[in-house]
Amino acid sequence: MTGAEAHLTREQARQVAVRAQLLDVPRPTDVLAVVRHLGVVQHDQTRAVAPSADLVLWSRIGAAYDAGELADAVAGGAVVELHGMLRPAEDLALFRAEMAAWPGPAAQGWEAELAAWLADNDGCRRDVLELLRTDGPLPARALPDTCVRPWRSSGWNNGKNVERLLVLLVERGEVAVAGREGRERVWDLAERVYPDDPPVPVEQARRLRGERRLAALGIARARATVAPGEPNDVGAVGVPARVEGLRGTWRVDPAQLARLAEPFTGRVALLSPLDRLVLDRKRMGELFGFDYQLEMYKPAHQRRWGYWALPVLVGDRLVGKVDATADPDAGELLVHAVHEDEPFDRGTAAAVDAELASLAAWLGLALQPERGPDRGLRPGSAPPGSSAAPPA
Repeated sequence: MTGAEAHLTREQARQVAVRAQLLDVPRPTDVLAVVRHLGVVQHDQTRAVAPSADLVLWSRIGAAYDAGELADAVAGGAVVELHGMLRPAEDLALFRAEMAAWPGPAAQGWEAELAAWLADNDGCRRDVLELLRTDGPLPARALPDTCVRPWRSSGWNNGKNVERLLVLLVERGEVAVAGREGRERVWDLAERVYPDDPPVPVEQARRLRGERRLAALGIARARATVAPGEPNDVGAVGVPARVEGLRGTWRVDPAQLARLAEPFTGRVALLSPLDRLVLDRKRMGELFGFDYQLEMYKPAHQRRWGYWALPVLVGDRLVGKVDATADPDAGELLVHAVHEDEPFDRGTAAAVDAELASLAAWLGLALQPERGPDRGLRPGSAPPGSSAAPPA
């Protein structure tokens, strides 16, 4: 370390990131403690293998993870949903001052247009709030559309006045996601969902959110491309650092810097495509040199790795992808391919197979390699487009 700036090798930077994400040894054991440390767990309902939030927690806790514990935490109010992310309920105090001030006195451009659209439809806003107050929680389809100015978009959100209104009322801190009925969100007044903790002043809250994010990521850029749901950057918190072979300055969590002298004990983990270790694809490429994209929105013939391919972490390196589909009706976890970025040695191969067996057992399914040419638990290079989307 030189002065106030830290200097890390690429390996050290990877180990900081893995440790901060609780993907080393020993495994954590408490679901709520893991959510609190991670800060956010993306709430995505794609069930190619399992819902992403459950995969994230299984990757940390392992076979002992019970998905019912997360569901209970949400139902009991200890974990709440905001911007598509499950968050510790106490963290909502870090957002409520901004909510109360939305869109702010200096709103310009798109935010100013949103505020004007909401103001024009204030009657619908009041109707929605009144119905939620008397009959909530309710799904969006049960709420009245009395908008006098319809929502207009490029086409995706046309005719979705109530859904867009609810999104803006979340920004204002007036409504909140109270739960889900299947894939459908259920809405209620925010005052009945969020804890009644005093809001933290805006600038202090932004800094605290940056510190919480850096503690979960370990190492991050001060600035990054805007991302939906949760930023990838952390601002001017933590310790500035240079990483060997990478341009620019990073920010590192001081607690992780203090652990660099400790021996690093890694393990094998199969990750959700939405796992925070890999969700910032630019950071992933810089630190891990890993080539990966979520291909569920691509036509089958254009996929290299699969519909919902799981990145494979071994120690502090991302080394491959597993293309698998859970088929509860058949009672199988079907492994279409294990794509090795470089040929696995015998120990790595055995450890990946063991983790796949653990995943299948956790799901209550039999592990089944798909039969046919270039198929099996480890075909190495299954042909592009060979993986089908999971059954609907």
